[in-house]
Amino acid sequence: MSSVTEASPLTNSLTAGKLPRRSALWVLLASWAVSAAVFAMLYLSGAVDGFNIVGTVVFGTVLYCVAIYVLSRLVEGSRKAKDRLMTALVTAAFVIALLPLISIIYTTVVNGLPAFLTPTFFTSSQRNVVGAGGGVLHAVIGTLFVTGMATLISVPIGLLASIYLVEYGRGRLAKAITFFVDVMTGIPSIVAGLFAFALFALLFDDPGIRFGFGGAIALSVLMIPVVVRSSEEMLKLVPNELREAAFALGVPKWLTILKVVLPTSMAGIVTGVMLSIARVIGETAPLLIIAGFTASMNYDLFSERMMTLPVFVYTQYANQGADSQAFIDRAWAGALTLILIVMLLNGLARLIAYWFSPKLGR
Repeated sequence: MSSVTEASPLTNSLTAGKLPRRSALWVLLASWAVSAAVFAMLYLSGAVDGFNIVGTVVFGTVLYCVAIYVLSRLVEGSRKAKDRLMTALVTAAFVIALLPLISIIYTTVVNGLPAFLTPTFFTSSQRNVVGAGGGVLHAVIGTLFVTGMATLISVPIGLLASIYLVEYGRGRLAKAITFFVDVMTGIPSIVAGLFAFALFALLFDDPGIRFGFGGAIALSVLMIPVVVRSSEEMLKLVPNELREAAFALGVPKWLTILKVVLPTSMAGIVTGVMLSIARVIGETAPLLIIAGFTASMNYDLFSERMMTLPVFVYTQYANQGADSQAFIDRAWAGALTLILIVMLLNGLARLIAYWFSPKLGR
């Protein structure tokens, strides 16, 4: 009686001229492991000061590209190997592009978490604090007030401008608006701050004017072109058949825009608004010029200086006192707070976009 030995799936795959299904993932993990071992040996031998995580990932990803190409060429042939190489290069580009973001978040969390978790960080301001202690409450309130007012100014103007460009705009006026929106998109943020400062200094005849509403105007100059562009693209995506169906029923154009066009594109418009808020909430230069900075609470946008989170981070780092480490820790914690606010806004944008998106299959 002859015995038949069944080959394993791996053997069958290799003899058939094809790599196993998850071979790319295993090769990537093995490449990272080899890279980690190399950098660990360099660290233990004293060739480098510390274990370089970023270098480990980059070197391992490059090693993965080489390894998967060679392995695929030996088993699957040159044509399939080229395909796997291109896929590996795309993966490597994604990983390398993601590294700075991960590095920033990791560094901010590690350095900012100790001060972030202190009991008084979100319940007190920096009034009468010269060393350790104090909090960021005045900067959080200022950021919410200034950014909220800038949003109230920018969203109606930007949305109405985009509706005009898509639904009504023809001729020179529409071209002029489009041109100036493109120009405003690229202006440096400090120019917006100087514009707001010069405007209110001339209006109130006060060359030393500093107040929160001026910061909101400066941020709105930066927000409006982003809102216009994002809303315009969303409105263009609405099918013309929906407009024509409304017109065929005798619905006037303004009501078609209000009841058909805007609800259909609302998810994208809200996402664009949230992205514009995230674009300006971290601006420092314009707020430093027109809103100023203070260590005290201020709930009035139209009176006195108002602290914001980006300016708080800057002042804590630039104007260190005797206990410099306390100032640096507060700067990192302020940066962590700003990142969390931006992440919260983006998450909220996702939820709102889901709620307002057209429901199909009704």
